[in-house]
Amino acid sequence: MLRVVVMVSGGGTNLQAIIDRVADGTITNTELVGVISNNYDVFALERAKKAGIDNQVVSPKDYATREEFNEALLEKVNAYKPDLIVLAGFLVVIPEKMIDMYENKIINIHPSLIPSFCGTGYYGLKVHEAALARGVKVSGATVHYVDKGTDTGPIILQKAVEVKEGDTPKILQQRIMEEAEWKLLPAAINMIANNQ
Repeated sequence: MLRVVVMVSGGGTNLQAIIDRVADGTITNTELVGVISNNYDVFALERAKKAGIDNQVVSPKDYATREEFNEALLEKVNAYKPDLIVLAGFLVVIPEKMIDMYENKIINIHPSLIPSFCGTGYYGLKVHEAALARGVKVSGATVHYVDKGTDTGPIILQKAVEVKEGDTPKILQQRIMEEAEWKLLPAAINMIANNQ
């Protein structure tokens, strides 16, 4: 049984997709053991509570230094004894010590077709704003392993999504979530859980 910790910063729509796919048996051999948020009062925590998943907040605002925060975050993650850490809209840089400790055991969902629109500064709506500003016809999402770069780890899965005339960043973001993110992330977890 793959022990999974999901790390979130906001509403938790990708978390909900994972919860739903574990519940309906699409993701097998997997147990969601914890949810960690870097923000208080985000809807992702409500989603975790409703699903009966242990959840905690580790906020950088509660620590005097980034090093103290990183240590506290690592301590919370380690307490769950995870086999896989899933970054589902987690907008905090993962400490190098954690990346070393969990090498090839941390995955991330990114809202573009890497290597396009990725790296420092490309997250959330900023990705879609950049894509529309450049006039791309196809965008999408990527699930990749996390390494010490930003969005540079090995790609696990990608899915293209058409950019339509009249799209705003918000409309494009919603389509990419529905058509790609909410499908790719559960599929990647299931592949890892079943040694595929």
